Amino acid sequence: QVQVVESGGGLVQAGGSLRLSCAASGFICRLATMGWYRQAPGKERELVATMSTGGSTNYADSVKGRFTISRDKAKNTADLQMNSLKPEDTAVYYCNCEAVARSYWGQGTQVTVSS
Repeated sequence: QVQVVESGGGLVQAGGSLRLSCAASGFICRLATMGWYRQAPGKERELVATMSTGGSTNYADSVKGRFTISRDKAKNTADLQMNSLKPEDTAVYYCNCEAVARSYWGQGTQVTVSS
């Protein structure tokens, strides 16, 4: 059974940095695109960044130049380095493993950016 677990959220002041980590169990995520999504109160879940198995990345316009996704396929991990954080980055951040048959989601980690 695949499990996806996030860590690294917290409270940070605007302009600060945080690093989120995601660990996935199961071989299937090594063959899948992995990524990060976020959901702010009263809003829909939105894509933040993804990385394919080949290393291709996709970022939301709002985080380009500030966030960097990386992954280690051998360890089955996907990290999100977040710099120059803004209050509007406040949300619950979810790690995703997009396998062929289905998506696997973590439980989410809260990121709060104070102004």
